[in-house]
Amino acid sequence: MSSLQSSDLMGLEEYHKVRDEFRAKILAHKRNRHVAIGPNATLYFEDLLTIQYQVQEMLRIERIFESAAIEEELEAYVPLIPDGSNFKATFMVEFPDPEERHRELARLIGIEDKVYIQVSGYDRVYAIADEDLERANDEKTSAVHFLRFEMNSCMVKSLKDSAEISIGIDHPNYCHSVERLSIAVRSALLADLD
Repeated sequence: MSSLQSSDLMGLEEYHKVRDEFRAKILAHKRNRHVAIGPNATLYFEDLLTIQYQVQEMLRIERIFESAAIEEELEAYVPLIPDGSNFKATFMVEFPDPEERHRELARLIGIEDKVYIQVSGYDRVYAIADEDLERANDEKTSAVHFLRFEMNSCMVKSLKDSAEISIGIDHPNYCHSVERLSIAVRSALLADLD
């Protein structure tokens, strides 16, 4: 799998010129890269293109143009790009009402460790959560987590040979699953595997 380097990024002026077109391309690309798990949780699967967009937007917002600062952004975001044997995703726990969100995040401590994928015929693969920094404490979990689902070569081969994949959460206070992904989502995710 290829990674993202500073040479892949556009300068601020160049990005400004193509931003609307690039953003439209990204939105179309992301359409098949998210899976809602029940009413209040969604996985947004990352890849090279989604992370390139994130970095370009951060450089734009922060007006970053110095090489060292660009490298710092890359160091923060590149680990979110799948490396061929895994899926990587931003996991969002979504409750629009702030009071309900505060209450539910307290009830959902540890939910990030209960998110799984399952390749048909294999055991569940639970997420490895927040490898960059801790996002939960004893009082509540965060509304945003970064997850990695690491698969062995047999699982990857089975997926490529058309095995089904399901995704779910088995937290005591939030138990939902998606038993079959759409063809479009499945195809988008398979592109992340070697």
